[in-house]
Amino acid sequence: MRQSWDDYFMSIAHLVKSRSTCIRRQVGAVAVSKEHRILGTGYNGPLPGVKHCTETGCLREQLGIPSGQRQEMCRAQHAEANICNFAARYGTPLEGATIYVTDRPCTTCVKAMVTSGIVRVIYDGDYPDDLACTLAEEAGMELIKLSDLK
Repeated sequence: MRQSWDDYFMSIAHLVKSRSTCIRRQVGAVAVSKEHRILGTGYNGPLPGVKHCTETGCLREQLGIPSGQRQEMCRAQHAEANICNFAARYGTPLEGATIYVTDRPCTTCVKAMVTSGIVRVIYDGDYPDDLACTLAEEAGMELIKLSDLK
């Protein structure tokens, strides 16, 4: 049986997360056009040229910071932000795109995606950041859990 587009792109996002070097949570994302074409992929990891957490240890773990709080206290950039930044860097428009992401986005990533013109986010796992949901709703960006589409 042929996979739905949603299942197809989410399975790619799960494959993409295998590149993550985050010790706490591996996340993958895929940006897709209205025509079902992949515009970019991203995973959470450090900035280009910066050491990976697998080399330095996890600062958030060391400081005892709970999941969903103080995202700025991390060496990594999130998967969705990586897509937005690299799309801007290489001139790939994301206007009207959908992002498939393995976990619900955080506030910082929602801000980046709204600014980039992304209109829909399909996510698989939960992430404890209610402000992200509020901002997405106010901005008119759909946040949809994959299991709710079935």
